[in-house]
Amino acid sequence: MLFKQRRSRRFAIDGGLVVLPDSAAAARVFERVPHDEPDVVRHPSGRPWLVGRWSPRDLVVVDEGPVRVVLFGFCPVDPREVRAHLVRVRHPADLDALARVLPGCAHLVASVDGEVRFQGTIAGVRRVFTGRVDGVSVAGDRADVVAEVVGAEPDVDMLAVGSVFPLFIPPLGERSWWRGVEAVAPDSYLLLTRDGRSRSARWWTPPEPERSLAAGAAELRHVLGTAVARRKPAVGRLSADLSGGMDSTSLCFLAAEGTPDLLTFRWLDGSPLNDDRHYAVEAKRRLDRAEHLELAVDGGLRELVAVDEFTDAEEPQICASGMTRIRRGIDTLVRQGATTHLSGHGADELFTATPFYLHSLLRRKPWTALRRARVYRALGRWPLLPTIAALADRRGLDAWWRRCADELSRPLPKRAPLLDWASRMAASPWATPEAVDLCREVLRGVADEARPFAVDRGQHEAVSSLRTAGMFARQMVRTHADRGLRFEVPYLDDGVVEAALAVRTDERYTPWRFKPLLAEAMRGLVPDMILNRYTKGDYEENSELDMKRQIPKILELLEDSALAARGMIDLDAVRARLSLPPDVMNDDMSVHLDNVVSIEMWLRATDARSGGRHSASAVHEPVEVS
Repeated sequence: MLFKQRRSRRFAIDGGLVVLPDSAAAARVFERVPHDEPDVVRHPSGRPWLVGRWSPRDLVVVDEGPVRVVLFGFCPVDPREVRAHLVRVRHPADLDALARVLPGCAHLVASVDGEVRFQGTIAGVRRVFTGRVDGVSVAGDRADVVAEVVGAEPDVDMLAVGSVFPLFIPPLGERSWWRGVEAVAPDSYLLLTRDGRSRSARWWTPPEPERSLAAGAAELRHVLGTAVARRKPAVGRLSADLSGGMDSTSLCFLAAEGTPDLLTFRWLDGSPLNDDRHYAVEAKRRLDRAEHLELAVDGGLRELVAVDEFTDAEEPQICASGMTRIRRGIDTLVRQGATTHLSGHGADELFTATPFYLHSLLRRKPWTALRRARVYRALGRWPLLPTIAALADRRGLDAWWRRCADELSRPLPKRAPLLDWASRMAASPWATPEAVDLCREVLRGVADEARPFAVDRGQHEAVSSLRTAGMFARQMVRTHADRGLRFEVPYLDDGVVEAALAVRTDERYTPWRFKPLLAEAMRGLVPDMILNRYTKGDYEENSELDMKRQIPKILELLEDSALAARGMIDLDAVRARLSLPPDVMNDDMSVHLDNVVSIEMWLRATDARSGGRHSASAVHEPVEVS
């Protein structure tokens, strides 16, 4: 069932799970998997099924009759509980009930009577990708690994869209960066059939937000506490971020219940307006048995990583400009003996919201929605008539994507009400007209297939934000793993997400309180002074200044630009915009700049790995994922 396959390959990728269907043709595709001496799990038929490299602690295999299930990742579950579910399984769709109760953050892979179900997690920390080669659909948890199996190249559409604006909005931001490799939505599973085809099926929808704040806080306290307690490593130390913010501080106090000698970590930087330090000092005083590590930000940490040090082959890194600092922090924790690190990432997306939820709230509780709209309007200085028009607008999500396409070259309006499906996007000043035109085509294609993640607009926005957080988290998981540290994000566990989304939106979000659901869930454990705060630490000013300090090196990097060679960016426009004084440059420009640097570094590293193979276009078989 589980063995090590020895072979020699021209090119190997370290990490990544490949999933093969149960067929003779798929067994021949096995030789294409880019791993030296991979671990292999077989189908009940004996054919290769899962191929990759993993730690034994990351794999749980459970058999019950003709059904074989693998949980790949962090899933602290008793195999007997899994087996009890499998007794009733006759078809891959019957595994929905098991999927809903699994703890932790792991892939679920099942072989049922010759068919394969493969799914990730609902926030997208664990993903599924698929491609087609030699008439066979294959899948994997990393797009670059699937790309190597099927012979895919960087996707021109994604290069164009990424050159125009940052890809933060699902489902656009979740697409594969490889032509011929398709991404499966986090709320769906992939089905690989015996005849070599594939299709996706949606198995998860957000819960109806019907639970009260009090009941929701009690449930959240239980599931989040359990999620943190189970992360205690069997070997090495447990570390956790302690910025002083409510999110990371809550995790530290939960972790300290079972690990009093916790190692906490904090960067000593931030805007002068950032009051996180005050709260971090108080938290340190209460966590008196923990060891507290603080690291100053020196000039070297603001340097860009070299192109040949760009290690993530799957996609451009969301924070390429901050990678030197991230790596230094990881190395520091590893030297202190840490093997597992807790991050509060995802909590902002889970417990705060832009006022988009008012649109649906107005239909249910009009007076509550109007009262809150008045507060949000005052805080954001929204003009009255556009606010009224936005609340009355009943156009769907597809219309919003089409407006994004039509208005891509228009500047963003100032003080626009945040009451639409999401904030509109604007093109970067250096994107070529060809890139903008191609981007418009992509956006209109997204509009044609657009469907809300939930009927309630507040739930839709919450799921969209969580899936955006998942994009970043899965990159950080790989970055930390490459340097020997397990990166854990308990706020993005399926069970934690479900518990939070079940709370009424008008109690979960409010303009008068900061993260009320998390605050009530942590009441009695975390100091009230932290739970009652109404501010959030600001690190954006430092990030913008760091990026602006790097302008000379960025210009040097782009002199021989792979993006420019493909006609995506105009180097003269880049030079003109970056020659402006830092105090004149638009603050939003740092986001565009970080984005184009990230894509440029990924593309050049990818071209280097391929030995020039990606310079020519290739024809790929269509991937039948519906």
